[in-house]
Amino acid sequence: MIGKLRGIVDSLDEDELILDVNGVGYVVAASARTLRALPPRGAPAELLIETHVREDAIKLYGFMTAAERDWFRLLQSVQGVGAKVALGILGALTADALSGAIARQDKAMMARAPGVGPKLAARLVLELKDKAPALGPAGFGDAPLSVERDARLPKPAQDAVLALVSLGYAQAQAAAVIAKASGELGAEAQTAALIRAGLKALAQ
Repeated sequence: MIGKLRGIVDSLDEDELILDVNGVGYVVAASARTLRALPPRGAPAELLIETHVREDAIKLYGFMTAAERDWFRLLQSVQGVGAKVALGILGALTADALSGAIARQDKAMMARAPGVGPKLAARLVLELKDKAPALGPAGFGDAPLSVERDARLPKPAQDAVLALVSLGYAQAQAAAVIAKASGELGAEAQTAALIRAGLKALAQ
């Protein structure tokens, strides 16, 4: 099983590249966002790899970050989402945009991705609302490690604050709306519910 490749970019196509590793050219499929981030032909590059093995083929998928690879795996847990659609979603939406769409149950934003119609968009935001918190701090992007947790808040509320900060909100602003949401929803409120309430308050 291949987990990572380091080599020279041999060629780039609209949905894949060939990475030359010591004279062996590996065909690697990737999202449009990853392909745009790669260096030009002839330059060194390193990709994390997800290997799919089928009876008739072995397919490699490449990612610049572990977060993108994790999203790729998670998206395919939803019925109707294969590797091609998952890459399309990752090419159209950043990890933060994906997280925000799921937290807000924003079907329209999810439907911006190629291959995602209204029904699939609705299924994605619904089925991923409880699974996304497994990715990173509350599952909503990589929040800066320098962000301080407020020990006065329950753990789910602390994670919700980190999630909002990762979406670009100031920590003080995020802490204020999450503290209010925590008070309204109760001490047992889960992270996803707090994030939705916080985003709703910030949008007013």
